[in-house]
Amino acid sequence: MSYRRETLALLFGTAATTAIWPAPAARAQSLSNDTWINVQAYYPKVDTDVRVTAETAQQIGTDIDLERDLNLDDRDFLPAVSIGSRFGRVVVGFDFFKLKRSGAVTLDREIQFDDVTYPIDARVGSGFDSEVYRLTVGYSFIRRPDMEVGAAIGVHATDFTVSIEGEIAGNEFEAETPLRRRSVLAPLPTVGLYGSWRIGGALEANARIDYLSLKIDDYDGKLINAQAGVYAITDNIALGIAYRYVEYRLGVDKDNWNGRMRYELSGPAVIAQASF
Repeated sequence: MSYRRETLALLFGTAATTAIWPAPAARAQSLSNDTWINVQAYYPKVDTDVRVTAETAQQIGTDIDLERDLNLDDRDFLPAVSIGSRFGRVVVGFDFFKLKRSGAVTLDREIQFDDVTYPIDARVGSGFDSEVYRLTVGYSFIRRPDMEVGAAIGVHATDFTVSIEGEIAGNEFEAETPLRRRSVLAPLPTVGLYGSWRIGGALEANARIDYLSLKIDDYDGKLINAQAGVYAITDNIALGIAYRYVEYRLGVDKDNWNGRMRYELSGPAVIAQASF
């Protein structure tokens, strides 16, 4: 893990740990508990498009569909973790998940990525990694034993890395295989809503959504992160299923990345949660 990733993980991890430290004793329902941690087995459909243009390039880079053009898997199991705590009506939450994929393919069209043009029939390998950190602070304007509804502000920080390596025309003896790798860390503020409802008995439902659409310095984009789930609760343990949708549309104008990215994940998750 790079220094910036270690720093980011330490920053958010410290904030989340500080938030959950003074946890009270466990009680029967998660709406009544003040601290929780859940782990997810998330199985989303993934759709990723990127375009990277070098500062010195004479033409705009190709819009590349990583799943269709470069044969990256369009589904994958992702581990995810979420930690949260209540302080009266204030709710603090931290999430993290990571996606890492690679692929190899013979191109059926010409692709320009950064300052390299990979021709038709070139054999190329590629990779796409992302780490998503989410930290939010919310206020519950409705707080009852069977219901909670609130609004939140926060930050989504996403670390993307995309790489392509493949054959291009070389001399008469061998072909060149240049590697191009570009990374960007996109910390974006968000606003959102969340809610929990006790359906009855041991069943509880919750939902949340975070949203952003604006331009900040070198970034111009849109973000939606939404999740809805149903849980069966026994004492301080809950098992549930949820549906999660994440969409980024990011434009970047920096020295090391000039281009666009669209990144979408959607699919089910199985969740195990402990509350305290």
